[in-house]
Amino acid sequence: MAYQRLTAEEAAAMIRHEDVMALGGFTPNGNPKAIFRALSKRAVKEHEAGQPFQVSILTGASSCQSVEGDMAVAKALKFRAPFSTNKDFRTHTNLGEIDYEDMHLGHMSERLRRGFYGEVDWAVVEVSDLEEGETTCKAVLTSAGGVAATIVRLAKRVILEHNTFHSPKSRLLHDTYEPGDFLNSTHPFIPSGHGREMMPVLSVLDRVGKDYIEIDASKIAGVIESHIPEEDRSFKALTPENRQMGLNVAAFLVNDMKKGHIPPQFLPLQSGVGTTGNAVLDALSQDPAIPDFTTYSEVVQDAAIRMIMEGRITAASATAMTVTNEALQLVYDNIDFVSKHLVIRQSEVANSPEVIRRLGVIAINTALECDIYGNENSSHVCGSALMNGIGGSCDYERNGYISIFTTLSTAKNGKISAIVPMCSHIDSTEHDVDVIVTEQGYADLRGKGPLKRAEEIIEHCAHPDYRPLLRDYLRLAPMGHEPQHMRAALAFHDTFLRKGDMRLTDFSEYDI
Repeated sequence: MAYQRLTAEEAAAMIRHEDVMALGGFTPNGNPKAIFRALSKRAVKEHEAGQPFQVSILTGASSCQSVEGDMAVAKALKFRAPFSTNKDFRTHTNLGEIDYEDMHLGHMSERLRRGFYGEVDWAVVEVSDLEEGETTCKAVLTSAGGVAATIVRLAKRVILEHNTFHSPKSRLLHDTYEPGDFLNSTHPFIPSGHGREMMPVLSVLDRVGKDYIEIDASKIAGVIESHIPEEDRSFKALTPENRQMGLNVAAFLVNDMKKGHIPPQFLPLQSGVGTTGNAVLDALSQDPAIPDFTTYSEVVQDAAIRMIMEGRITAASATAMTVTNEALQLVYDNIDFVSKHLVIRQSEVANSPEVIRRLGVIAINTALECDIYGNENSSHVCGSALMNGIGGSCDYERNGYISIFTTLSTAKNGKISAIVPMCSHIDSTEHDVDVIVTEQGYADLRGKGPLKRAEEIIEHCAHPDYRPLLRDYLRLAPMGHEPQHMRAALAFHDTFLRKGDMRLTDFSEYDI
């Protein structure tokens, strides 16, 4: 049976104002692109004709420019969840034009199943291959897993983008698994109606599902044929400060191995997306004291692909290859080898708290700022302006064997300290942060109360230019278990907004 073929414009014409669209993909990779390039153009025409046209978009993580960037510019987004890193989306969200829920990525599939976002009108999924059966379609995902298995089951209608840029051999990488219901366990030790089965991932490379997603053929509205490269993100080149931060992470881990906190065979690593993540992996790969290791993470980046090819990473689990097109082609050219060392999962498995805790994953993520007591902010500038969402960082940090946050000690050429008295917005609390690392050094916060943590962070993580100011704050703030002076802490943030240099702050004017 051959399903109806649609142009991107024909598919876009099927979408109605205020429809809810759920997408495959995770980060900029694996997203359906053709339909959204047509849909954003349609939105502009509708608005020019005086007709309202907005949709809600639900994804596994962030997406690409064609999805959330162009749609935001076209004023075609009503609601968005759970994560974004797109500049255009950020701009229009901060203007109050888009209702955005910043949500843990590991929660997304369950929230969809429970109907928290209402009915899903459309699932749109990019595939590299499909078996067009009479009753069931077996579709092979491309470079990401995300929430695809869940949304094709829940949605009223499904549109597939068959993107021939991707090799159909991507099938060898995927493990699509969706857990059963809360009250429908088939496990012999859980009585019927009393719980749900555990996710049977016992090691990094365990495969527990299928290498395709199953779709009710009656739901398929059509297939768009395309050949579109990934809208891959290029990260900034590593600076000496980034490299030093990576070396400091490696130094901490080696020291913890010497203390016996980390076993000699090491533990799986999770590293967030971006330049810092690449710097950390680069430093670890070059440290002879760290054995070949595994990763259990949301993504693999170019550095991880290179390390898989070199044998430095022996096993990797992720929900997306967040890589350049060159690295993606390298994977496809060496798929037989890579598939023995890399598995791509659905995001609720990759970000499962139970699996993360049981495997002993060491979590390494990036913060915008950290305060002197160990709280961190990774999503909002000055407490209100969206920068990025939290993504899956809290899924890992809350449940990791060791929870590490990295940040450069300053921003804006040294005019802003990333180590502050009080975070203007908190994503991970002091209770979930074990270690803070900057290019200055690292602060091990485990087993320390607030004052000891503050001393560690100021001494080892803050830039020398800001240490006197932070020490003054700690000395002058009213005593208590965790000393804070609200007006002075706010002034610390407010001053760099007004003057661009927090070193000009004089705390004496705030009656400390």
